[in-house]
Amino acid sequence: SAVSGKLKVGKVAIVGLGGTGSYILDLIAKAPIQEIHLFDDDVLYAHNAFRAPGAASLDELKDSPLKVEYFAARYDAMRRNIVSHAVSISEDNVEELREMDFVFLSMDAGPTKRLIVEQLQNWGSSFIDSAMGVQRQENSLRGALRVTAGSEDHYDHLAHRISYTDVNADEYDWNIQTADLNMLNAAMAVLKWKKLAGYYVDEKRELNANYFVARNQLISGDLPE
Repeated sequence: SAVSGKLKVGKVAIVGLGGTGSYILDLIAKAPIQEIHLFDDDVLYAHNAFRAPGAASLDELKDSPLKVEYFAARYDAMRRNIVSHAVSISEDNVEELREMDFVFLSMDAGPTKRLIVEQLQNWGSSFIDSAMGVQRQENSLRGALRVTAGSEDHYDHLAHRISYTDVNADEYDWNIQTADLNMLNAAMAVLKWKKLAGYYVDEKRELNANYFVARNQLISGDLPE
């Protein structure tokens, strides 16, 4: 209990409940977090279900459920206090993230991500941003995963690690057999969160990690001073 007690935090948010975000939820739903808040305004479609944990039935998908409501109901079977917010974060509601003890970002690049990251830094909040990219090479796929943490006063590295530029996501959109990458990206993010919390020993204390599928290579860096 002395070890697991380090994960007893008040409120944790997941912003973006796509393939990576849904796997983050799957992992942290088992942790002794008081409240888990889900932020996403999108509908769960068949291609989303292929990248998410569990198995959504055809009947469930025909009802076009909102992602936050579908996953909140699914994990309600094992825990309380999963709070769904069927909204996209904007200037009008970003303040809702201020009360969170930790924030997982698993969303597309763009001005909204920049807004959130800048506000989290202004508040001195701790968070982890997850991202992945898939590129086609002939008839195979290359892939890269990234997990970047911002913690306390360690924000200087974020400017050259987190991209806010939308890129061509066609290969990711067209090739849905990438749940393994989403799952690994989520596992990297949750592992880093647990290290920041002191649950796992963190000798290197890196704030950024990249995994390259083709080379099977994990590179970490941006060490705090």
